[in-house]
Amino acid sequence: ILYIVRKIKVTEFLQLEYERKLLLTMFSSLLLPPPAKEKRSMTFEGFLRYMESKDCCVFDQAHTSVYQDMDQSLPSYFISSSHNTYLTGDQLVGKSHLFAYVSALRKGCRCLEIDCWDGPDMEPVVYHGYTLTTKILFKDVITTVEQHAFEVSAYPVILSLENHCSKEQQEVMAQYLISILGDKLLTAPLDHSTTGDLPSPNDLKYKILIKNKKLKRETKTEDAEGAEESADEGEDEEEDEDEEDEDQQSKPKFWPTRKAGSKKKKKKVVVAEALSDLVIYTRSVKFVSFSHSKDNQNCYENTSMAEKKARKLAKASGLDFVQHNQKFLSRIYPAGSRTSSSNFNPQEFWNVGSQLVALNFQSLGLPMDLNDGRFQDNGGCGYILKPVVLTSSQRSFDPSCSQHSLKPTHLLLKVISGSNLPVPRSGKALDPFVRVETHGIACDSHRRCTSTVKNNSLGPYWDADMNFSISVPELCLIRFCVKDQTGLLSSEFVGQYTVPFTSLKKGYRWVPLRSRDGCSLDPASLFVFVWYS
Repeated sequence: ILYIVRKIKVTEFLQLEYERKLLLTMFSSLLLPPPAKEKRSMTFEGFLRYMESKDCCVFDQAHTSVYQDMDQSLPSYFISSSHNTYLTGDQLVGKSHLFAYVSALRKGCRCLEIDCWDGPDMEPVVYHGYTLTTKILFKDVITTVEQHAFEVSAYPVILSLENHCSKEQQEVMAQYLISILGDKLLTAPLDHSTTGDLPSPNDLKYKILIKNKKLKRETKTEDAEGAEESADEGEDEEEDEDEEDEDQQSKPKFWPTRKAGSKKKKKKVVVAEALSDLVIYTRSVKFVSFSHSKDNQNCYENTSMAEKKARKLAKASGLDFVQHNQKFLSRIYPAGSRTSSSNFNPQEFWNVGSQLVALNFQSLGLPMDLNDGRFQDNGGCGYILKPVVLTSSQRSFDPSCSQHSLKPTHLLLKVISGSNLPVPRSGKALDPFVRVETHGIACDSHRRCTSTVKNNSLGPYWDADMNFSISVPELCLIRFCVKDQTGLLSSEFVGQYTVPFTSLKKGYRWVPLRSRDGCSLDPASLFVFVWYS
């Protein structure tokens, strides 16, 4: 605070922030002493309270409520999505728990994954197939979702079913979905007026959608009925090959599943009619190619693919990927080799407009920091309107291209100081430094570091200028990460905060730090200056 006092006059600073009437309202809320209120002046203590208030947070407080247009069709939004939602640990021996669904929903997650398998006594179970992960009942998962689906957001929840059940147990699943979810379950198309083929988040408020395979309905004669129905079922199985292989991909090479030398026989899962009827706008189909999707895919059909395939497509056909995601929903999930439940960087798939970028919510680190930062915007409702560069049919955008016709935005970040940084259990004072990262398209992804301040956790002072050139700020995230220098080439995480560029507030701001698991470290914070043009 003394830094500002030395650099500028307090009254001049305040005039930059608010009109006089608003200032008077603010003064009354700062618990200023009576003499200061009477003189309509601000004491140093009052100014300190103001600088530490939400009004001076680096995150635009107008974005803590839903403010974006929620009447566009579903493909126009990034949707907070979870992978293997039921797991609380790794994918081999980790525990499955109902609280994992509660936790994801409370973080604003709107697309949950449920891996369904036949269980004893005709009770479908949820777990990671072919592994030693524990099992929970499907009906308990659905009950939990019904209780918490709209606790923090009114916008639709998508249940992504990875379905390995027999037709008999799928019928049980359908009964549970209908009886437990009741009116919340979407069971028929809406008569919506949204511009576009799919309804909007507003159209689907307080609704739960089922994402699964769906039987095709075609006009047929009695003689051909049996043959055509069988063909339809087989085609659906083939179409969903990518998603059905998720559990297969997760098996480590040493896991015994079949005799050596035997051919891998694909398990045929035929969707039951009762479950098929519950799939309205989110029918799972196999991705073949962008040209095939353009000619054959319906608006209510979506595809899933593993990160490796999606990454290859993004690099080779970025423009086509963006255009594909303007009309269709696409889901990207972590590679099966990530048996520890680690995550990829979601930014690379947001860059091509993929809506359902699914992460392991139980795994902490950079990917989840970026996900939390992205989806704290728009009131934390789990739906973020994609920027115009990803939705406009009037312009072409390839995120893998380093040359963009857009004029770059210049961002100045001055990391001035820190306050009340958490000390380790040893009680030893930190040797802190700050790393600022920009995450966007390839040419917009950079990092800068301050110097290290020795032996100071209470109030380290850096006064470090950092300059960034950002060509697509609408896609960019800014991550402030405080680290403790523990050796010449080693450091440990202290705290971080991630904010969308479009939610950055200019001027002198405080950055509220969060722990590795996303919890507030209040009163730990950074003091920064932000400017962009």
